[in-house]
Amino acid sequence: MPDTHLHREIAHIAVPVSLETMFQLLLGFIDQVIIGTLGTVAIAAVGLCNSVLAVVYVTLGALGTGTGILVARAHGGGQAQVVARTSSTAAALAGASSLLLALPFVALAGPFLKGLGAAPAVAAAGRTYFPVVLLMLPLATVGAVASATLRSLGRPRIPLAVTLLAVALNTAGAYVLVFGVGPFPRLGLAGAAWATFAAQAVKALLLLRCLYGGRALARWELPPTLAEWRRTNTELLHLAVPLGAKDVSWTFALFGYALLYQRIGTGALAASQIVATLENLFFLASIGLMVAATTLIGQAVGSGDASLAQMRARILLRTGAVTGLAFGALYLSMALLLPIFYPHVGRSVLSIAAGGVVISALFQPVRVRNMILGGGVLPSGGDARSVVIGDALGAFAVGLPLAFLLGFALKWGVWGVFAARGVEEVSKALFFARRAGRLSWAKVAVRPAGA
Repeated sequence: MPDTHLHREIAHIAVPVSLETMFQLLLGFIDQVIIGTLGTVAIAAVGLCNSVLAVVYVTLGALGTGTGILVARAHGGGQAQVVARTSSTAAALAGASSLLLALPFVALAGPFLKGLGAAPAVAAAGRTYFPVVLLMLPLATVGAVASATLRSLGRPRIPLAVTLLAVALNTAGAYVLVFGVGPFPRLGLAGAAWATFAAQAVKALLLLRCLYGGRALARWELPPTLAEWRRTNTELLHLAVPLGAKDVSWTFALFGYALLYQRIGTGALAASQIVATLENLFFLASIGLMVAATTLIGQAVGSGDASLAQMRARILLRTGAVTGLAFGALYLSMALLLPIFYPHVGRSVLSIAAGGVVISALFQPVRVRNMILGGGVLPSGGDARSVVIGDALGAFAVGLPLAFLLGFALKWGVWGVFAARGVEEVSKALFFARRAGRLSWAKVAVRPAGA
């Protein structure tokens, strides 16, 4: 297949996914700007709550990634029934498990935040925000599964269109409910949370409607027997569990960094949340390449074409190097614009945030490569376990110990923590590159019977 044709296929998937993610992050950025008008304590509270929320969300979000890989393989092999049963099982499992995980935290939101060591003002603010966004989890995880299925079926523009609508609803709702416009009361942080909940509900319902209703792209078909349930769940969890463990490792690491920033001070925590919001905005502009990897490599694996799978992996990594450098440069320029976006945040916080942006931007290309390798190439090549090992070693054997050493033992403070995160990414890149060189595509890409 000519490279130009493959680049068009990559763009067909990657561009809508990246745009969708950018709009979601833009929503988060706008929300943060709106919340920023409430002060530094509000930003710190939302940052701490979201660090906890991310642990649950990205863990269950691995069901979406695993679903995407399996659906892509089945679609590439022409197995419509496998597509239906995999996506339906994953959606049911995502909704039920996320609800069960969220409910205990909803009941114990206040004591839990205090137990994390949050300052009293931060914990008090978080109590109005945390329970509502926790209840949003089932909607978000079901939406993630539906989106992954649609992309693997070659329809990435549907999740993009639905996300655009959700972003518009969320932004308008946050403005109205945070400030109390017209007949609506001024709810502050709680208003931002309820706006997000409503937008996610609309998004999940529309995605399910596009996938299973009307001119259905897939059937809603749960496995009819216990044996089929076990087989479908085993295949799904074989991918989702390692990817979920990887995401748990990653989010616990982020949570660990958040605690270190909190220990340095509320200003450092607030600055780190500003850096993280901007970092994700430009880093995840390349996330479409990871989804393109799971889709295009998965389809090649499902059709039994090992050489095509390997070629697609190579070109996707090369494309990621270009986007990582380009968006990293744009991210770097944001250091100069922070006073415009955060006029109500103190100068000391913005000064820390500007330095954090510069340090983080230097490692942006490495992070993009890690995302494509760890989120797409390695699991699609049958080596999801190495992704778990690489993330865990990078975070807990390199990043967090180095952050504590530089930040506290050597008294570099917040700058030491920022630098340690960059070194963590380099260590993961070296490990992932070594494991990717050992993939055996011929063993993974087995042509389906009868194909």
